Amino acid sequence: MTSLNQRINAISSTTIKKMSRGIEKESLRVLDNGTLALSPHPVTLGSALTHPHITTDYSESQLELITGVHGSVESCLAQLHQLHQVCFNGLSDEKMWVSSMPCQLPTDETIPLARYGTSNVARAKSVYRMGLGHRYGRRMQTISGIHYNWSLEGLNTQDYFAIIRNFRRQFFVLLYLFGASPAVSKCFVQGRNHGLQTLSEDTLYLPFATSLRMGKLGYQSEAQASIAASFNHLEAYAASLEKALTQVYPQYEKIGIQNLGGEYNQLATSLLQIENEYYGSIRPKRTIRSGERPLHALRERGVEYIEVRCLDLDPFIKVGIDEHTSRFVDMFLLLCHLQDSPPDSPEEIAELAQNQHLVASRGREPGLQLSKNGLAIELSTWVLEILNDCQDIAQNLDQGLDNSPYQSTLAALKELALHPDQLPSARVLASIQNSFNGSFNAFTLAQSQTTHRYFKEQTLDQTLAREFSQMAEQSLQDQKSIEKSDIIDFEQYRVIYTDPKNLQIE
Repeated sequence: MTSLNQRINAISSTTIKKMSRGIEKESLRVLDNGTLALSPHPVTLGSALTHPHITTDYSESQLELITGVHGSVESCLAQLHQLHQVCFNGLSDEKMWVSSMPCQLPTDETIPLARYGTSNVARAKSVYRMGLGHRYGRRMQTISGIHYNWSLEGLNTQDYFAIIRNFRRQFFVLLYLFGASPAVSKCFVQGRNHGLQTLSEDTLYLPFATSLRMGKLGYQSEAQASIAASFNHLEAYAASLEKALTQVYPQYEKIGIQNLGGEYNQLATSLLQIENEYYGSIRPKRTIRSGERPLHALRERGVEYIEVRCLDLDPFIKVGIDEHTSRFVDMFLLLCHLQDSPPDSPEEIAELAQNQHLVASRGREPGLQLSKNGLAIELSTWVLEILNDCQDIAQNLDQGLDNSPYQSTLAALKELALHPDQLPSARVLASIQNSFNGSFNAFTLAQSQTTHRYFKEQTLDQTLAREFSQMAEQSLQDQKSIEKSDIIDFEQYRVIYTDPKNLQIE
């Protein structure tokens, strides 16, 4: 059996050059006073249903920017920067909230759901979001983050699942190095048992937290915890998801598909309405065809890429993510590919969930210990082990990609790991405490205003402006075409779409 170093050294420059990535970045639109903007998605940005790069996520107020697939970190982040320029050009005086944890929110029922038009597919997207609100509360859905889509040409479905297993074992290193949500607005946890400490009149926090977004306050659910999906192979993963998508869940059955007035509460009464409701730090993905269910696409054509979902927005970075973060994710995923990847087990899945919560809530605590294969290990020791394992990968990447700065990125992160007070989560907390009287809202609003001024002062390239103006207009026309093409009513559409047969392949 070859060693890890032998496998790393066997990576060819040709393979390295076939690594691709893309970024999806969410941000809330806010007003000058830091409250949620309740206005519709700006028509100048086009249709959220059909625009290829600018859409919305859960709320009408939650922008989502989507880059294309890129062969280099630099070109990917350059496009993300352009998308921000276009958005700020179309936002007038509204700001983009630069933190993962939300701004000052209105009452839960006042948070506007995303709207995509009158077509069946558009209504399904809105009804799905209505269901999320009933199940988890609208506040939780206003959390924002960065999704990093990654692929390496030549990998097959089994390879991607091996990467996912190793990623889940070690992704706490991403929470530690890049987590940037140690504090939240008090309004976010209103009516919930939260276990947080008071920092100021409007702010709660945990002193050593790295990413409250990825902890028990974030995308967590007792109902979903019962799924405990295995990532040993596609069949096991698909079977877990299919069960959650087809079996009625009593608590959600009580909500009902429709209310007494005939309005839709949710798409289905199963544990998951659709596949995307299954929260996780990483997902296997496949581009879907029109009307196709994601699980069907995976079963029929296998995994095409993986989606890393655990990255916070960094409020000190204008677009929320920088080249260091992107390059390390590249290195880390390659490491996960090259390491041995034994099968997971229910016991390990529980262990990993506990590690995640510990690092999210106490990651900078001196001497914090995690569990590795049932044995205690100090977090700082494990982090340095992972970074050291990336050393030869960084060297190979630099050589294969014409002296790109992966080694310098790794050196900077090793230094950062040794000084927890310099981590993004520590810097955010220090700024909140030292410059904003302990107010998360005041800190994030100030950072959001700085970002707003930065992009507003930039001159939007006229060619780019025309390109996106045409793209916006075309997306609005595409939306109208979809609306005109519907030939069945929504209830028929919903029944057909949620039919369990559509999850299977012949």
